[in-house]
Amino acid sequence: MRFIGLDVHKDFCEVAISEGGKARRAGRIRATEAELELFAESLGADDKVALEASGSSLAVVRILEPHVAEVAVVNSRKVKAICAAKVKNDRVDAKMLAELLAADLLPRVWVPDEPTRLLRRLTSRRAQLVRHSSRLKSHVFATLQRNLRTEPAATDLFGKRGRAWLRALELPEDERQTIEADLRRLDFCLSEQKLLDREIARIALESDEIRRLMTIPGVDMVSAATMVAVLCSSAPR
Repeated sequence: MRFIGLDVHKDFCEVAISEGGKARRAGRIRATEAELELFAESLGADDKVALEASGSSLAVVRILEPHVAEVAVVNSRKVKAICAAKVKNDRVDAKMLAELLAADLLPRVWVPDEPTRLLRRLTSRRAQLVRHSSRLKSHVFATLQRNLRTEPAATDLFGKRGRAWLRALELPEDERQTIEADLRRLDFCLSEQKLLDREIARIALESDEIRRLMTIPGVDMVSAATMVAVLCSSAPR
């Protein structure tokens, strides 16, 4: 069994290997899918790999997991607290990870499986669209207020009647263009949100957890899916 430390950067990964109680530098590989796949194929089924949590760590985990016994994603702050090295560079960091992994001293971060990661990505993207839609709506209201138009003749300003009211308003040309641009962006956000809702609904139909949560009054499909994505250790398959 070998213990491998990966110091992952944007363009490269520094590699160190601890074997037989000794850690050594094992070179550097480019942080591309192709090179990481080649690296993964060179590993043994009983090898263990450690890397610090970062923006690309889950992508690296996804490539390495099928080839090794364990891929440990670790908390970088806690690692620094455990090992206060006087010299800090990529080689030292990779070697430190390999040595701490061999000694079973690494504070691991829980890594969700791929179905859970997918559900998290979908619900996160939807939440971003909802927030952006709210900002666009607020901007339309601010434009109206700036022009002393504060009493729309419709319950929903962004529904059919509300938009007809907006089109009939007398406004300066640039202000009208501002509202029309906001509405176009809003329509795009809403169409993207519908696509995400369909994909989340497909997952929800196959999930006992999501369907059970939806039986709680006030919990809709998106809320239930978000709770499963954030709180559960694995998403439905």
